[in-house]
Amino acid sequence: MEVYTGYGDKGMTDLSHTKNVSKSDDRICLMGSVEELCSHIGLIRVLVKDGDIIRMLEKIQDTLKKIIDGVSDPYNREFKISEDRTELLEEEIRRMEEVFQGARLPILPGDSRAAAEIDVTRAVARRAERELALVSVKFGSDTGAKKYMNRLSDYFYVLARYVDVVKASEKKEDLAEEQKTVVESETAAAENSGKTANDLNAENVHTQNAAPSFTAAQSQQMPVQQENVPEQQAVTATAGGSTAMAQNDSMAVNTAMIQEVLRRMGIQGRITLDSAKRLIEKIEQEALRRNKPSVIAVCGPDGNPVAVHVMDGSYLVSFDVAMKKAYTSVAVKMSTMELSRLTQPGQTFYGLGKMSDNIVIFGGGVPLKVGDTIIGGLGISGGTGEEDNSLAEYGLQILKDVL
Repeated sequence: MEVYTGYGDKGMTDLSHTKNVSKSDDRICLMGSVEELCSHIGLIRVLVKDGDIIRMLEKIQDTLKKIIDGVSDPYNREFKISEDRTELLEEEIRRMEEVFQGARLPILPGDSRAAAEIDVTRAVARRAERELALVSVKFGSDTGAKKYMNRLSDYFYVLARYVDVVKASEKKEDLAEEQKTVVESETAAAENSGKTANDLNAENVHTQNAAPSFTAAQSQQMPVQQENVPEQQAVTATAGGSTAMAQNDSMAVNTAMIQEVLRRMGIQGRITLDSAKRLIEKIEQEALRRNKPSVIAVCGPDGNPVAVHVMDGSYLVSFDVAMKKAYTSVAVKMSTMELSRLTQPGQTFYGLGKMSDNIVIFGGGVPLKVGDTIIGGLGISGGTGEEDNSLAEYGLQILKDVL
C-alpha cells in the first residue's frame, strides 16, 4: 500500500461527490481540525486511568470520525449524528458535576498534566465547532453534528476540572495514610523503648512537680522506699492497652497514647503555653534586633494554636499567614521552606498548595522537635520567605533553652 500518491501535491483533494477541492476549502479545514481533535483525545486516553472516562473518549472519537465522513458526504444519512449521542455527553457532564456539589467550577487550567491537555482539547473542539458553523453557512451541515460539537466542548471543560478534583482527593488520601503510618510507627517505637504506662504504674515510679525530673532509666536505678512515695492518682490503663489501641484506627487515639507514654518517660510530648511564651519572647527580641516586625505563632502537634504574638508594625495579613505556616509545618512534618522546593512543577508535592487553604508553601514555618518527636509548630510572618525562615531557624536553635 502506497502511503503517498502525489495527487495532492498541487494543493487539491477530493470529497465524496466533489473533485479537485482546494485544501484551503473551509470543509477541508474543518476535517483537519476534527482530526486534530481526535489526536488530542488519544493523548488524554493515555494520561487518564479511569476506565469509564477512557471508554467515553473512545465513543467520542467514533462520533467525530462520523462527523468527518458527514462533511465529505453530506447527503449520506448514515453519517448523521443522532440525539442520543449528545444526550450521552449531557449525562456524563451531570455525573461529573455531582463531585463539585454545586460549587463554582475553577476557570484557570493547568493544575495537572492531564487537565491541562484536556483544556487544550477543549480549545481545539471550540475551533472545530466554529469551523463547522462556517461550513454550515456556506454548504449546509448536519444539525445534530452542530449540537454535538457545542456540547462536546462543555464536556471537556467539566472533565478537566473533574480530573483535577479526583487527583487532589487522591493526594489527600495518600497524605492522610502516610501520616497515619508515621503515627503508628512512633507509637510502636515509644512502646518498644521499654516503658509503657502500665509498666511505670506497676513499678510505682512517680514524679512531683517540685521534685527533680528523672528519665525512666534513672528512676530504675534509684531505690524506691514505699513510705517515701507520695500517694498519687494512678493512671487508668485497661489490660492489654496496646491491643486495644491497635484495634482502634483513629489517629486521635494513637496520638493521645503517644503523648501519654512520652509524658511518663519524662519527655515533653507537646509544647506548653509557658514554653511557647518564652520562645516567642526570645524570637521577638531577635526580630527587633533585625528590625523585622513580625507575627509569631506557635501551635501544638495537632495543629491547634497555643500562642500568637503580634509585634508592633507587623502586617495585618501576617497574622493568618503565621498561623498557617505553623500548622503546615506539623501537618507535613517539615519546614515550609523545604516544602516550597518540593511543590515546584515536577516535584513530589506539586499542587499541594492548592489542596487546602491552610497549607502555605513559602518559608517561615518549622516543626518544633524534641529528639524525633514533634511537640509543636512555629510560624513567622513579617519579611520575605527567606527572612522568615531565618528567624524560624533561630527559634529552633534556642528551643532547648525555653523548654
